[in-house]
Amino acid sequence: MRATRNAPCWCGSGRKLKRCHLDPAALRRPPIELGKVTPLRDVPSHIVRPHYVEGGTVWPPPTPQILAGAALDRMRHASRVAAEVLATTVAAAAPGVSTDDLDALAHDTYVRLGAYPSTLGYHGYPKSICTSVNEVLCHGIPDRRELRDGDIVNIDVTAFVDGMHGDTSATVGVGTIGAETAALVDTTREATLAGIAALRAGEPIQLAARAITAVADTKGYGVVSEYGGHGIGEVFHADPHVHHTITSRDRAVAEPGLCITVEPMLRSGAARFTTAEDGWTEILDDGMPTAQFEHTVVVTDDGAEILTLLVDGSSAVAGPSPTTNG
Repeated sequence: MRATRNAPCWCGSGRKLKRCHLDPAALRRPPIELGKVTPLRDVPSHIVRPHYVEGGTVWPPPTPQILAGAALDRMRHASRVAAEVLATTVAAAAPGVSTDDLDALAHDTYVRLGAYPSTLGYHGYPKSICTSVNEVLCHGIPDRRELRDGDIVNIDVTAFVDGMHGDTSATVGVGTIGAETAALVDTTREATLAGIAALRAGEPIQLAARAITAVADTKGYGVVSEYGGHGIGEVFHADPHVHHTITSRDRAVAEPGLCITVEPMLRSGAARFTTAEDGWTEILDDGMPTAQFEHTVVVTDDGAEILTLLVDGSSAVAGPSPTTNG
């Protein structure tokens, strides 16, 4: 059962949750103001594009991506490249750095590694990564607004290389963040990994949603239901839709070789959000922060293998977060 806002805080402070780790005064940041978006960045002609960049067609039949053998090896490579782009970009997030600066760094890293940024030109999206700051739920477009000490930013990376898409994201603190915000970030990381660990071949994919929701409930956070994970491989977004909340409509079953993303978004406030005038940026109406992490995984006979890892087995999906007071 989800902890109510009037319940004692899970941290043991003796205060109500709404006056402790869900205190709006401690969590809210100045409202996000969208900045100037710079022109499209070029990708050298020798780098292979996804079919939708030049052909204009986004959706081939989005069948589940079941991979094995050489195809899975190519998927491992694409996922490793995505992990490297994410790690490089996350390390540069700091006060005074704009999200457009992060996009430029990520773009150059994709190109250096021989990959195309999957988001660039996807349904007309104008940038190589998504950068969602504070109350921005997802799909934030990098712009000239500078990050500030105490912000959090989700950096979402997808690399297309060897005919495959590898997709990963992480939410990181900018400078030093408060303990209340850090708890949201760290719980979202924990929920993501719990969801992955719950996957089993032959079992409902809803097991991931149950694990994610259970972690979020202990701290009183909500899980966003409107967005979820997806099948991935040669197709950027494919079946099945991976729900991160519990729903009776989800009948999908995991099978060996199925490649999907697990990418829950946890929110500290209410569920309502609005799409900005740019047609992409989703902003929570109450201004409360949200966090997200994402890995690409392949279902195995005995669980799920995380593919979006660096050569040494690490990734930017790591922690804990630096805090000002605990």
